[in-house]
Amino acid sequence: MTSSTQIQLVSRPTGWPTHENFRTAVMELPDIEEGEIRVANEFISVDPYMRGRMNEGRSYIPPFELGATMTGGAVGRVVESRSDDHPVGALVLHDQGWRDIAQGPAKQFRVVPEIEGVPASAHLGILGTTGLTAYVGLMHIARFTAGDTVFVSGAAGSVGSAVGQIARLEGASKVIGSAGSAEKVATAVERYGFDAALNYKDGPVRTLLREYFGDQDGEGIDVYFDNVGGDHLEAALDLMNDEGRIAACGAISSYNATERTPGPDNLWLVITRRLTMQGFTINKNMGHYKEFISKVAPWVASGELVFDETVVEGIDSTVDAFLDLMKGANVGKMVVKI
Repeated sequence: MTSSTQIQLVSRPTGWPTHENFRTAVMELPDIEEGEIRVANEFISVDPYMRGRMNEGRSYIPPFELGATMTGGAVGRVVESRSDDHPVGALVLHDQGWRDIAQGPAKQFRVVPEIEGVPASAHLGILGTTGLTAYVGLMHIARFTAGDTVFVSGAAGSVGSAVGQIARLEGASKVIGSAGSAEKVATAVERYGFDAALNYKDGPVRTLLREYFGDQDGEGIDVYFDNVGGDHLEAALDLMNDEGRIAACGAISSYNATERTPGPDNLWLVITRRLTMQGFTINKNMGHYKEFISKVAPWVASGELVFDETVVEGIDSTVDAFLDLMKGANVGKMVVKI
């Protein structure tokens, strides 16, 4: 028998999650059957969307089950196989999540390419759903065109940093970001190529953003990629150009709120400026994957599109990594190295 160390959700958080909401379990795995494989995970992903799945209620994806192992992105090596399409040693991507050993029907695991000089963990980030989210949100939801001005909240995060770089590579006239520290602001500009970035802790975002955009048509924002919601969305609405587009990807500012927060006081601008605001989830946009990988993989391989990771060591540190992520302790994609 082979054992698998797994992290399970045992209670639903109220407000900020804590260690008490989780437990570590060691599960004995049966022998694999015909058509199945066993995988030793190399990296697992922790992501902001997971906080929403810890709550009960209707959403775009069912909530995590209590007493069950947390699911999510993971990449690993096939160590045992009864599938001709998944040979031992192949690198595979799957969504069994927070465990060191995974197994199941081979169709649940996708063999992914190994790119020289690019770590396997990139398939959880810039070459995985993170990069795909950035690409789809910018190019298909916000309908970016060359010459657009772009504002990105969460600019030092895994999605936001990719959005800013893709916009620049596709010909944006201005790319401005927001982040939560002077260090992250510097990273957004110096490493990811944003034209400028603001530190939202320096004052009201509504005031700070006016330094970079005017409220006259043509001086404002054509595309806002929203990872934060709240005061960032309100500030962006003030400065949107006529017929501007907003891709609503996340609302991390409210994920741990225990009470309902008021919405933007300027939502009427959607009408008068003929704005488009569209929410999206990547699970409904996987059809763009081939287009995305054909465009983005060469940028990553050549170094034109850079990415960062915050790597936490060990399966037993997974909850710590998730809690740190929710507090903004990461630069780029947060992953756990097994």
